[in-house]
Formats: sequence, structure tokens, C-alpha cells
Amino acid sequence: MKINSEVRYAAHPNDVKHYDTKQLRDAYLIENVFTADEVNIVYTMHDRMIAGGVMPVNEAVELKPIDILRNEYFLGRREIGIFNVGGKGTVKAGDAAFDLEYKEALYLGKGDRKVVFESADPKNPSKFYFCSSPAHTTYADHLTTREDAVKMELGTLEESNHRIINRMLVKEVVPTCQLQMGMTELMPGSTWNTMPAHTHNRRMEVYFYFEIPEDQAICHFMGQPDETRHIFMKNEQAVISPEWSIHSACATKNYTFIWAMCGENLDYGDMDGCATSELE
Repeated sequence: MKINSEVRYAAHPNDVKHYDTKQLRDAYLIENVFTADEVNIVYTMHDRMIAGGVMPVNEAVELKPIDILRNEYFLGRREIGIFNVGGKGTVKAGDAAFDLEYKEALYLGKGDRKVVFESADPKNPSKFYFCSSPAHTTYADHLTTREDAVKMELGTLEESNHRIINRMLVKEVVPTCQLQMGMTELMPGSTWNTMPAHTHNRRMEVYFYFEIPEDQAICHFMGQPDETRHIFMKNEQAVISPEWSIHSACATKNYTFIWAMCGENLDYGDMDGCATSELE
């Protein structure tokens, strides 16, 4: 088992205006989320969010703390949200064990305990995508199915943004310190997400895109509303969205993405809208 980790530093929006394509991708794109029997972790200084992935194939994989956490346990001062985007698998947290099917989510609260990931079938391994944020207290663990989610249907096919938002690890479903996560599914024929776009200075966000065919691509839009940038992405990649940035995308086919937020509050509707006609 191997843990691959890196730290990304926060940047001022005036600095990002001068980034070329490579600098933008190096700062915000998370290209390698899943590697067989390894843990891939990116720690961003934007609200100290962690995003990463675990794909256990031939062995169980433990989520050990990286050096910057300075703790014996990964969850010693953190909470975590985990989505399974692969085959059936199990997450063990201390003495508890949780079986996750495809597109199910698990919340684990702060606590001194080991977290271990296992796949039910090595030929169809689990792919556990996770995000973690600092936590001030301990809330109960909670497994959320798609049926348990708070659902919102938005957009229209005519506007190419008909989508179902599954709010799965939010305060209406499970109490958390600051982490919120959900999954948005684009309907066939729709390709735009989070459009009209918005920012929210109280929270940062990470997007993880999946269910994108290998011969297709997705274009993630970021930057300030009057100074936008874009990053082309492939299937099962993630991207960091600073609090000052819009976060939207358009692909060559419909897809699904997982969003994760942390910051000042748990108010899902706390956002500053950006009129589509005014984006630059």
C-alpha cells in the first residue's frame, strides 16, 4: 500500500489572472484520483480541504494521516465524506463497518480510529472518492443512499442543463461540522452544470466528474465572473474551486459529478448569482 500526497497553496485571484494553462492545471486540477491499492490525496490551503481517492484491488487499504496533519489518525481532528463510484465495497471505521453500493455516500465523524477500505470483488473494484475538512466536534457516522438524498430537479433540456441534484451529506440528512457533499446527475441531452453560475465567498468547493466516456471530455469553468478561465478534464478527475471562483462545466455528453463544500456555514442556498449574459 502506498500513500501519494501533495499540498496545494491558496492563490489570490489577481495572481491567477496571469496563469498559463500549465500553471492553472497544476494549481487546481487533480488528475490522478484512483490508483490500484494506493491512496491519492491533495491537501488544499483553501479552507484546508482534502480531496482524494482509494481503489482497493488486491488488498485492504488504510487511510493513514499524511505528514501535514500531525496526528496519529486521519480523523483525529477531521470529518470525511466518502462516495463509492465503483463496485460494491466496505469502509471500516474503528469497530464499525459500512457496505457501500455504487453512488452511495458515507459520513464519518471526527475520532481516533483507523479507516480501512475494501472491495467486494477485485475484478470490479470499489472506487472510494472522499473529501475531508477540519472538525470541531464529533457527529455520528451516517450512510446515505440515493433514495435518502434530498433531491432537487433544476434546469431544462431546452437550456441543456436539466439535472437532478442529490444532496446526500447535508444538514437535512446528517449533522456535520462544515463539510457538505452531494451528487448531480445530468439528464441525457444536457451538458451544462451549475449554470447560471455563482460564487460563494463563505465556502470553497471541489468538483469530481465521472461517467464520462473515454473518448469524450468536459470543460470546467472557473475564475472571477469578469475574468473566467477553463480547464479541460477527463473522466474521474477532480478540480479545486476557490471561494472567489465560479464553478461550472460543459461536456460533450451528459455526466455526473460530486460536489463538496466547506467553510463558514451549512446554508446550501448561500451563494452569489452571476447572470449568464454578464460572464466574461
